Amino acid sequence: MTTRLIDESLFDGADPPRLVGARCTGCRTVVFPRQDSCPRCSDGAMAAHVLPDSGEIWSWTVQAFPPREPYRPPAEGHRPYALGYVDLGEVLVEARLDIARRRIRIGLPVRLTTIPAYLDEDGTQVLTYAFGCDAEDEG
Repeated sequence: MTTRLIDESLFDGADPPRLVGARCTGCRTVVFPRQDSCPRCSDGAMAAHVLPDSGEIWSWTVQAFPPREPYRPPAEGHRPYALGYVDLGEVLVEARLDIARRRIRIGLPVRLTTIPAYLDEDGTQVLTYAFGCDAEDEG
């Protein structure tokens, strides 16, 4: 099956992919996703900044109802999923959590991964970013 990333601009092009945010050249604030101006100082230019591939869960919830567009439910329909903020040190990233709900806790170490988001019209499996953990870290 052919796969592609949901939005190439979110990633660095490496294998495995890493998320790319932006860092202000003035005040050093880091954001994700990238943006053209700094939300803190509005003075510096924003430069691409590859984010760490691991962090810890800062907060989380369950997305029980389908989000608004551009969300595309999988072929079998929307199923509730875990969603959280992951603390990567310089920035909090909102992401799907690829972890059994009973195992999720604030402070749990997690690592960047990709998971299926939906099938494109041509049968391509579209992948999105998520954070998961090793089985030994889930306990």
